[in-house]
Amino acid sequence: MNVLYFAWLRAKIGLGRELVDPPASVATVADLIGWLTARGGGYAEAFADVSCIRAAIDQEFVELDTPLRAGAEVAFFPPVTGG
Repeated sequence: MNVLYFAWLRAKIGLGRELVDPPASVATVADLIGWLTARGGGYAEAFADVSCIRAAIDQEFVELDTPLRAGAEVAFFPPVTGG
């Protein structure tokens, strides 16, 4: 699974992109966040408040309870604002 991090998430984690192979128990975007958070360090800091995080799967906005698909690209970013 290809995971992308944007804005302050990238700064806290220290990566813009990584390939991960989560266990089968990681079935939703929220599960993925929990699994990443358990890595500690910058991941725990970046995902400390999930109300400030949005996600997309294969470039489509999704809710955190959305099921993951094998080989998906998952992106995490702060809420998007416009003006």
